[in-house]
Amino acid sequence: MFALMKIAIVILNWNGKELLEKFLPSIIAHSPVELCDIYVADNASTDDSITFIKEQFPTIKIIQNSSNGGFAKGYNDALNQVDAPLYALVNSDIEVTEHWLEPILDYFKTHPNTAIIQPKILDYNNKEKFEYAGAGGGFIDSYGFAYCRGRIFNALEFDKNQYNDTTDIFWASGACLFIRSKVFHELNGFDENYFAHFEEIDLCWRAKNLNYTISYVGTSTVYHVGGATLKENNPRKTFLNFRNSLLTLTKNLPRKGLFKTLFLRLVFDGIAGVKFIFEFKPTHTFAIIKAHFSFYYHLRTSLKKRKEQPSKLVDFYKTKSIVWQFYVKNKKKFSDLI
Repeated sequence: MFALMKIAIVILNWNGKELLEKFLPSIIAHSPVELCDIYVADNASTDDSITFIKEQFPTIKIIQNSSNGGFAKGYNDALNQVDAPLYALVNSDIEVTEHWLEPILDYFKTHPNTAIIQPKILDYNNKEKFEYAGAGGGFIDSYGFAYCRGRIFNALEFDKNQYNDTTDIFWASGACLFIRSKVFHELNGFDENYFAHFEEIDLCWRAKNLNYTISYVGTSTVYHVGGATLKENNPRKTFLNFRNSLLTLTKNLPRKGLFKTLFLRLVFDGIAGVKFIFEFKPTHTFAIIKAHFSFYYHLRTSLKKRKEQPSKLVDFYKTKSIVWQFYVKNKKKFSDLI
């Protein structure tokens, strides 16, 4: 049934021997060889990850990238070496469940316009809750703030089977993202200027600009540790999230109202910076300032990439301002937004 839709599961690794040791067994156990091949793409690790894989998991195929180009370049370099109709981009801190692949394969087979799919992502450390990075499928507001079914900002919902459905979403999490290989290469992969964070939202947005569909399949479940590579309290993460969201808006928003939206987003960022000061997190305030300067530095390049895009989506968001909904109207659940 699935012979023509074989998946290449590609796990990006950088000095992650402990994560591979912990999570590879579940992927191997629940990923039948007739459905998939498993790869580890190594971003020039300096630990003994590769030696460990060769000794403990000899059936896994290894791709050795020449440098650590982050999530974006790491996957671009690796997937140029993988021949398969479907790619599964899986973080090294993901635990999968039995029969996690079959619902995804079936959905791709029956929905030819669906280019990208995300499964349900729950918290590995608290398996009754959704996990921050993706939860029950992602959306974005008109100012570029990302949120999910099951997660708005840091408010995480308990999994009560409310998102066991299949539905169209705006973006799929890079923690566990399935994509048709022809679409990945048609989009020229991830934007390597991003390094990490928000690159999957940009990829999904560009796919939607080409009239592809992004879907969520809640009958497939994985568990994600989250922050295993870059912790939530790391200013580097703040820098990448703020900078890359601005780049994404610049590249993908419709022309009408673009600069007004960017200005308002910069104002929101300034408020966030002040908030960090009152929370005694000045390094995060500095990270936002640094993100803005980096955004200005990349602005010309982003505008050039924008010209290469087809017509941009209009009215793509479920709510105009998730900040307003969350902080002012006190709406903490996705279902409250509908």
